[in-house]
Amino acid sequence: MPTRLTSVNNSHVKDALKLEKRSERERRRLTLVEGVREVSRALAAGIVPVEAFVCAERIEGSSMGAAVAYLERLDAERCCHLFQVTPEVFAKLAVREASGGVLLVIPYLDTSLAHLPRPANPCYAVIDRPEKPGNVGAILRTADAAGVDGVILCGGTDLHNPNVVRASLGTLFTVPVAEARTDEVIAWLRSCGVRVVATTPDAMDRYTEVDMTGPVALAMGSEAEGLSDAWLAAADEHVAIPMFGHADSLNLATATALLLYEVLRQRGRQR
Repeated sequence: MPTRLTSVNNSHVKDALKLEKRSERERRRLTLVEGVREVSRALAAGIVPVEAFVCAERIEGSSMGAAVAYLERLDAERCCHLFQVTPEVFAKLAVREASGGVLLVIPYLDTSLAHLPRPANPCYAVIDRPEKPGNVGAILRTADAAGVDGVILCGGTDLHNPNVVRASLGTLFTVPVAEARTDEVIAWLRSCGVRVVATTPDAMDRYTEVDMTGPVALAMGSEAEGLSDAWLAAADEHVAIPMFGHADSLNLATATALLLYEVLRQRGRQR
Protein backbone atom coordinates (compact mmCIF):
# COMPACT_ATOMS: atom_id res chain seq x y z
CA MET A 1 0.00 0.00 0.00
CA PRO A 2 1.29 3.51 -0.82
CA THR A 3 2.30 5.58 2.18
CA ARG A 4 0.52 8.89 2.71
CA LEU A 5 2.78 11.89 3.44
CA THR A 6 1.36 15.25 4.51
CA SER A 7 4.38 17.03 6.02
CA VAL A 8 7.26 18.73 4.21
CA ASN A 9 9.38 17.82 7.24
CA ASN A 10 9.01 14.09 6.64
CA SER A 11 12.39 12.33 6.53
CA HIS A 12 11.70 10.80 3.09
CA VAL A 13 10.94 14.25 1.67
CA LYS A 14 14.07 15.72 3.25
CA ASP A 15 16.23 12.88 1.93
CA ALA A 16 14.88 13.38 -1.61
CA LEU A 17 15.60 17.12 -1.46
CA LYS A 18 19.20 16.43 -0.47
CA LEU A 19 19.75 14.79 -3.88
CA GLU A 20 19.98 18.23 -5.48
CA LYS A 21 23.57 18.21 -4.15
CA ARG A 22 26.16 16.31 -6.18
CA SER A 23 27.99 15.02 -3.11
CA GLU A 24 24.77 13.47 -1.78
CA ARG A 25 23.90 11.95 -5.17
CA GLU A 26 27.31 10.37 -5.49
CA ARG A 27 27.29 9.11 -1.90
CA ARG A 28 23.90 7.41 -2.30
CA ARG A 29 24.16 6.69 -6.06
CA LEU A 30 20.65 8.11 -6.54
CA THR A 31 19.13 11.01 -8.46
CA LEU A 32 15.77 12.70 -9.13
CA VAL A 33 13.45 12.57 -12.15
CA GLU A 34 10.45 14.86 -12.58
CA GLY A 35 8.29 15.90 -15.54
CA VAL A 36 5.83 14.11 -17.80
CA ARG A 37 8.27 13.18 -20.57
CA GLU A 38 11.15 12.56 -18.19
CA VAL A 39 9.23 10.17 -15.94
CA SER A 40 7.60 8.40 -18.90
CA ARG A 41 10.94 7.85 -20.65
CA ALA A 42 12.67 6.65 -17.49
CA LEU A 43 9.97 4.05 -16.83
CA ALA A 44 9.82 3.06 -20.52
CA ALA A 45 13.58 2.42 -20.37
CA GLY A 46 12.94 -0.17 -17.67
CA ILE A 47 14.30 1.87 -14.77
CA VAL A 48 12.82 0.78 -11.43
CA PRO A 49 12.70 3.69 -8.97
CA VAL A 50 13.79 3.26 -5.38
CA GLU A 51 11.06 5.69 -4.32
CA ALA A 52 8.26 7.58 -6.08
CA PHE A 53 6.20 10.55 -4.91
CA VAL A 54 2.75 11.00 -6.46
CA CYS A 55 0.35 13.92 -6.02
CA ALA A 56 -3.12 12.93 -7.27
CA GLU A 57 -4.17 16.58 -7.62
CA ARG A 58 -1.27 17.25 -10.03
CA ILE A 59 -1.52 14.19 -12.30
CA GLU A 60 -1.52 15.29 -15.96
CA GLY A 61 -2.69 13.20 -18.91
CA SER A 62 -3.08 9.52 -19.64
CA SER A 63 0.67 8.86 -19.69
CA MET A 64 1.01 9.94 -16.05
CA GLY A 65 -2.06 7.92 -15.13
CA ALA A 66 -0.42 4.86 -16.65
CA ALA A 67 2.83 5.70 -14.83
CA VAL A 68 1.01 5.86 -11.50
CA ALA A 69 -0.69 2.50 -12.13
CA TYR A 70 2.72 0.97 -12.92
CA LEU A 71 4.26 2.48 -9.78
CA GLU A 72 1.39 1.08 -7.71
CA ARG A 73 2.21 -2.39 -9.08
CA LEU A 74 5.88 -1.93 -8.23
CA ASP A 75 4.92 -0.84 -4.72
CA ALA A 76 2.66 -3.88 -4.30
CA GLU A 77 5.57 -6.10 -5.41
CA ARG A 78 7.85 -4.27 -2.95
CA CYS A 79 10.18 -3.17 -5.75
CA CYS A 80 9.57 0.54 -5.13
CA HIS A 81 8.36 2.54 -2.14
CA LEU A 82 5.42 4.69 -3.32
CA PHE A 83 4.35 7.81 -1.44
CA GLN A 84 1.08 9.68 -1.95
CA VAL A 85 1.74 13.33 -1.12
CA THR A 86 -0.26 16.52 -0.75
CA PRO A 87 0.09 19.43 -3.22
CA GLU A 88 2.10 21.29 -0.56
CA VAL A 89 4.59 18.45 -0.22
CA PHE A 90 4.85 17.97 -3.99
CA ALA A 91 5.47 21.70 -4.48
CA LYS A 92 8.40 21.37 -2.06
CA LEU A 93 9.86 18.43 -3.99
CA ALA A 94 9.32 19.57 -7.59
CA VAL A 95 11.49 22.25 -9.16
CA ARG A 96 8.96 22.97 -11.90
CA GLU A 97 5.30 23.67 -11.22
CA ALA A 98 4.10 21.60 -14.19
CA SER A 99 5.83 18.33 -13.36
CA GLY A 100 2.95 15.97 -14.03
CA GLY A 101 2.40 15.05 -10.40
CA VAL A 102 5.10 12.36 -10.25
CA LEU A 103 8.69 12.51 -8.99
CA LEU A 104 11.04 9.53 -9.00
CA VAL A 105 14.15 8.69 -7.02
CA ILE A 106 16.16 6.38 -9.26
CA PRO A 107 19.49 4.55 -9.01
CA TYR A 108 22.45 5.73 -11.06
CA LEU A 109 22.68 4.45 -14.61
CA ASP A 110 25.46 2.16 -15.78
CA THR A 111 27.81 4.72 -17.33
CA SER A 112 30.78 2.46 -17.98
CA LEU A 113 32.37 2.45 -21.43
CA ALA A 114 31.68 -1.27 -21.66
CA HIS A 115 27.96 -0.46 -21.56
CA LEU A 116 28.11 1.52 -24.84
CA PRO A 117 27.01 -0.18 -28.07
CA ARG A 118 29.69 -1.03 -30.63
CA PRO A 119 28.01 -1.13 -34.05
CA ALA A 120 29.95 -1.59 -37.27
CA ASN A 121 29.99 2.12 -38.12
CA PRO A 122 29.51 4.06 -34.89
CA CYS A 123 29.24 7.77 -34.20
CA TYR A 124 30.01 8.94 -30.67
CA ALA A 125 29.96 12.41 -29.15
CA VAL A 126 32.71 13.05 -26.59
CA ILE A 127 32.20 16.08 -24.34
CA ASP A 128 35.33 17.23 -22.55
CA ARG A 129 34.67 18.92 -19.18
CA PRO A 130 31.25 20.45 -19.88
CA GLU A 131 30.39 23.15 -17.36
CA LYS A 132 26.62 23.50 -17.60
CA PRO A 133 24.02 20.77 -17.00
CA GLY A 134 21.69 22.51 -19.46
CA ASN A 135 24.22 22.09 -22.26
CA VAL A 136 24.66 18.40 -21.50
CA GLY A 137 20.88 17.92 -21.51
CA ALA A 138 20.54 19.75 -24.83
CA ILE A 139 23.33 17.63 -26.34
CA LEU A 140 21.51 14.47 -25.27
CA ARG A 141 18.33 15.69 -26.99
CA THR A 142 20.27 16.30 -30.20
CA ALA A 143 22.09 12.97 -29.90
CA ASP A 144 18.75 11.21 -29.53
CA ALA A 145 17.33 13.00 -32.59
CA ALA A 146 20.42 12.28 -34.70
CA GLY A 147 20.63 8.61 -33.73
CA VAL A 148 24.05 8.89 -32.12
CA ASP A 149 25.45 5.63 -30.74
CA GLY A 150 26.70 7.13 -27.49
CA VAL A 151 27.56 10.28 -25.57
CA ILE A 152 30.69 10.20 -23.41
CA LEU A 153 31.54 12.76 -20.72
CA CYS A 154 35.10 13.35 -19.55
CA GLY A 155 34.84 15.26 -16.27
CA GLY A 156 32.83 18.42 -15.66
CA THR A 157 29.10 18.27 -14.97
CA ASP A 158 27.88 14.84 -13.88
CA LEU A 159 25.30 13.09 -16.02
CA HIS A 160 23.03 12.48 -13.04
CA ASN A 161 22.50 16.13 -12.21
CA PRO A 162 18.68 16.59 -12.10
CA ASN A 163 19.12 19.60 -14.39
CA VAL A 164 20.61 17.28 -17.03
CA VAL A 165 17.54 15.06 -16.74
CA ARG A 166 15.21 18.05 -17.11
CA ALA A 167 17.13 19.72 -19.97
CA SER A 168 17.35 16.40 -21.83
CA LEU A 169 13.56 15.93 -21.58
CA GLY A 170 14.28 12.37 -20.51
CA THR A 171 16.55 11.47 -23.44
CA LEU A 172 19.21 10.69 -20.83
CA PHE A 173 17.31 7.39 -20.68
CA THR A 174 17.16 6.84 -24.45
CA VAL A 175 20.77 7.62 -25.46
CA PRO A 176 23.64 5.33 -24.35
CA VAL A 177 25.85 7.40 -22.03
CA ALA A 178 29.22 6.96 -20.36
CA GLU A 179 31.54 8.83 -18.01
CA ALA A 180 35.28 8.14 -17.96
CA ARG A 181 38.71 9.73 -17.79
CA THR A 182 40.19 11.13 -20.99
CA ASP A 183 42.94 8.51 -21.20
CA GLU A 184 40.42 5.70 -20.73
CA VAL A 185 38.16 7.05 -23.47
CA ILE A 186 41.00 7.53 -25.94
CA ALA A 187 42.23 3.97 -25.34
CA TRP A 188 38.69 2.59 -25.70
CA LEU A 189 38.11 4.44 -28.99
CA ARG A 190 41.44 3.19 -30.33
CA SER A 191 40.52 -0.38 -29.40
CA CYS A 192 37.24 0.04 -31.30
CA GLY A 193 38.95 1.42 -34.41
CA VAL A 194 37.20 4.78 -34.12
CA ARG A 195 38.76 7.95 -35.55
CA VAL A 196 38.72 11.05 -33.35
CA VAL A 197 37.69 14.36 -34.91
CA ALA A 198 38.55 17.25 -32.59
CA THR A 199 36.97 20.68 -32.82
CA THR A 200 39.26 23.67 -32.35
CA PRO A 201 39.20 27.23 -33.74
CA ASP A 202 42.85 26.77 -34.77
CA ALA A 203 42.06 24.00 -37.27
CA MET A 204 42.70 24.58 -40.97
CA ASP A 205 39.81 22.43 -42.20
CA ARG A 206 36.14 23.24 -41.81
CA TYR A 207 33.96 20.57 -40.26
CA THR A 208 32.14 20.12 -43.59
CA GLU A 209 35.41 19.30 -45.40
CA VAL A 210 36.45 16.21 -43.43
CA ASP A 211 35.17 12.71 -44.19
CA MET A 212 33.06 11.47 -41.28
CA THR A 213 31.31 8.57 -43.01
CA GLY A 214 33.38 5.95 -41.18
CA PRO A 215 33.57 5.15 -37.45
CA VAL A 216 34.01 8.50 -35.74
CA ALA A 217 34.05 10.19 -32.35
CA LEU A 218 33.46 13.94 -32.28
CA ALA A 219 35.42 15.54 -29.45
CA MET A 220 33.92 18.81 -28.20
CA GLY A 221 35.54 21.01 -25.55
CA SER A 222 34.16 23.27 -22.85
CA GLU A 223 33.21 26.82 -23.82
CA ALA A 224 35.69 28.29 -21.35
CA GLU A 225 38.77 26.20 -22.13
CA GLY A 226 38.11 24.24 -25.33
CA LEU A 227 39.52 20.75 -25.73
CA SER A 228 42.35 19.57 -23.51
CA ASP A 229 45.84 19.05 -24.92
CA ALA A 230 45.35 15.31 -24.53
CA TRP A 231 42.37 15.31 -26.89
CA LEU A 232 44.06 17.60 -29.40
CA ALA A 233 47.12 15.33 -29.44
CA ALA A 234 45.04 12.16 -29.79
CA ALA A 235 42.84 13.47 -32.61
CA ASP A 236 43.13 12.07 -36.13
CA GLU A 237 41.58 15.24 -37.56
CA HIS A 238 41.16 18.81 -36.35
CA VAL A 239 38.16 20.78 -37.62
CA ALA A 240 36.78 24.27 -37.10
CA ILE A 241 33.33 25.83 -37.33
CA PRO A 242 33.61 29.02 -39.39
CA MET A 243 32.64 32.20 -37.54
CA PHE A 244 32.29 35.62 -39.12
CA GLY A 245 31.10 37.83 -36.27
CA HIS A 246 32.63 39.15 -33.06
CA ALA A 247 31.93 36.12 -30.85
CA ASP A 248 34.88 33.77 -30.43
CA SER A 249 32.87 30.64 -29.66
CA LEU A 250 29.48 29.00 -30.08
CA ASN A 251 27.34 27.52 -27.35
CA LEU A 252 28.60 23.97 -26.71
CA ALA A 253 25.23 22.37 -27.44
CA THR A 254 24.87 24.36 -30.66
CA ALA A 255 28.35 23.43 -31.88
CA THR A 256 27.76 19.77 -31.08
CA ALA A 257 24.46 19.82 -32.99
CA LEU A 258 26.21 21.19 -36.09
CA LEU A 259 28.81 18.40 -36.03
CA LEU A 260 26.34 15.60 -35.35
CA TYR A 261 24.05 16.64 -38.17
CA GLU A 262 27.02 16.97 -40.52
CA VAL A 263 27.75 13.30 -39.82
CA LEU A 264 24.11 12.55 -40.56
CA ARG A 265 24.26 14.57 -43.81
CA GLN A 266 27.42 12.84 -45.00
CA ARG A 267 26.07 9.38 -44.25
CA GLY A 268 22.78 10.11 -45.95
CA ARG A 269 20.34 7.21 -45.73
CA GLN A 270 22.82 5.04 -43.81
CA ARG A 271 21.31 6.28 -40.54
